[in-house]
Amino acid sequence: MTTALDLALNAADGALRTLFAKPRASRTCPTVPAQATELSTEEKALSGALMRVNHVGEVCAQALYAAQALGTRDAVLREHFLKASREEGDHLAWTKDRLDELGARPSLLNPLWYAGAFGLGLVASRLGDRLSLGFVVETERQVEAHLASHLEHLPEGDHESRAIVAQMKDDEALHARAAEDAGALQLPAPVKILMRSAAKVMTTVAHRV
Repeated sequence: MTTALDLALNAADGALRTLFAKPRASRTCPTVPAQATELSTEEKALSGALMRVNHVGEVCAQALYAAQALGTRDAVLREHFLKASREEGDHLAWTKDRLDELGARPSLLNPLWYAGAFGLGLVASRLGDRLSLGFVVETERQVEAHLASHLEHLPEGDHESRAIVAQMKDDEALHARAAEDAGALQLPAPVKILMRSAAKVMTTVAHRV
């Protein structure tokens, strides 16, 4: 039987692995065969900044799902959150590997981003399971839109980054639909606006730091 201490220890272990261990994907990283990437110095810097933002998003995804899994008392829903977290772990690994390939670094503020997202996840879980799922839906919809904008801004010749972002976008849409199917409630409009504002701050800062 899983105890509260077990769940807390698992959450702490997940945080340490997300922030300090090398992430490993269960799926092969998306690629575009026969299309070589050749980037100028400026294009490489742009791709690095955009992929750093995407990596921060995956750090936050790990925190959100871990907190929501910790906060729910429903064992089935807990497994739903943990499964989504494992799938998002592929994104974490892909974006980190791409950062390394581009010679770019992750955000220096990742511990802060993780802590903030974990706190939001706990708050969401305290509002009830259906609203917690609604939080997932809105988060994933916003991330999906954000990734779509990155596909517009990434250099056309950066086939590797574009393949990763495109697959991530598809996966986020699936996670949103899965949360809806699990019984998510729609969040109030002011909450959605607040989430967009917080995300804007995060992406703006992470682009540089």
